[in-house]
Amino acid sequence: MSNKSENNQESTIPTVSEGSNTLGDIRINHSVVASIVRLAALEVVGVTAVGGGFVDGIAEIFSKKGDERGVRVDEDEVGDYQIEIRVILRFGVELATVGNEIQQRIAEQVEKMTSKNVARVNVIIDGVRTTEEEKEAKDEWDGQAHVD
Repeated sequence: MSNKSENNQESTIPTVSEGSNTLGDIRINHSVVASIVRLAALEVVGVTAVGGGFVDGIAEIFSKKGDERGVRVDEDEVGDYQIEIRVILRFGVELATVGNEIQQRIAEQVEKMTSKNVARVNVIIDGVRTTEEEKEAKDEWDGQAHVD
């Protein structure tokens, strides 16, 4: 056992790896990754919301730690991201096609912005909305936001 601790003390040469440099470590909070995931998904045509409706979204904020408005980010044993996202899609789109585009867009943006691999992107489609339902939901939310 004492040999192990002596070896650790002897290795004082700084190494450069994915998340560190000679100045120190760089760590990205999972809530930042979750924000990247949400924004990337909302860029995909056919996505109307991430995390369900507004009431569902508020409930999810208080539900699980690490579950930020319909997005959960974890890391596997090798440090790759495992992402789960819940979305509402526009009525009439091909669900599987849009789901695949969401996966591709999220993996691309997260890997580009964090320099870390994305092992999985699980997309859960919680519902579909017509354009009219989307407008009503937005009007309701805007009305609540402007109340003084």
